[in-house]
Amino acid sequence: MQRGSDRLNVHRDDEMKHELQGLLRSGHPTRTEEWHDPEPTADDDPAIWRGAVVPGTPRVALEAARLELARYLGRSDFPASAGDLVRVLRDKNAPDPLVETVEQLRRSTRFANQEELAEATVGA
Repeated sequence: MQRGSDRLNVHRDDEMKHELQGLLRSGHPTRTEEWHDPEPTADDDPAIWRGAVVPGTPRVALEAARLELARYLGRSDFPASAGDLVRVLRDKNAPDPLVETVEQLRRSTRFANQEELAEATVGA
């Protein structure tokens, strides 16, 4: 069977599928030599792409709020009011402190995106 611009043959395709089966089934790299695997980022790595980060500053709180909201809210959830977002967060089993923070916002306030919501929750 001719595959056009494909450089590999059928046997090499099968070989590559076999090599990837462990990775696909386990969800993590299965190589024996660790130096092949990229080093993951740590949870406490500073977000230096926006400049120096000092713990306790409002920017750190804003980044944390953004990350936490992004875990539970998607792009399709916006624009929405605070009341709608509380229902979405509860449906997606978000942690109670996050839901309570959004509940404290005025229910009639509409947010265009997660950025606006994160700023409102940090300022609340």
